[in-house]
Amino acid sequence: MPFIMPFTLLASAIPTTAAWSPKVAIVMILCNVIGVALGKMGLASTSSEPALPMPEFFGGMGMPALLASTSVGHVIGMGTILGLASMGLL
Repeated sequence: MPFIMPFTLLASAIPTTAAWSPKVAIVMILCNVIGVALGKMGLASTSSEPALPMPEFFGGMGMPALLASTSVGHVIGMGTILGLASMGLL
């Protein structure tokens, strides 16, 4: 069983992640709001087609801009949740 040892070393290097809770959901929602705000400020063309059903709710953003900015929000949220969990705050 010489292959078991590398896998146990790898498993011990994986950080503990936070289980889902309302706190985790709130952090992810806030990070997505930040991502949408950054996308609204930073993207050159936010109103490209296809449009959203209620674009005024998202500041006139189209579907591609919304998907791009919420993707950035999820990346920010992932790092924030992992960081807060490793500090013991979540």
